Amino acid sequence: MYVCICNAVTQSDIRRHAENGVRDFAELQSRTNCSTCCGCCEAEARHTLNQAVHAAQTTHLPLTVAA
Repeated sequence: MYVCICNAVTQSDIRRHAENGVRDFAELQSRTNCSTCCGCCEAEARHTLNQAVHAAQTTHLPLTVAA
């Protein structure tokens, strides 16, 4: 789904950037131009980024194997 129509940024784009290390909204904006035009998408873009960052951090936890 498109989050930022002005700059054609999708939820998948935001998730991919989070998986590649983007952790804050300013960095997302500099890489995608998301929410730099009309700004109507800012709340949804921030929400999507926060969810993606949380998911990226929780999926990279080390696993321990019980013997």
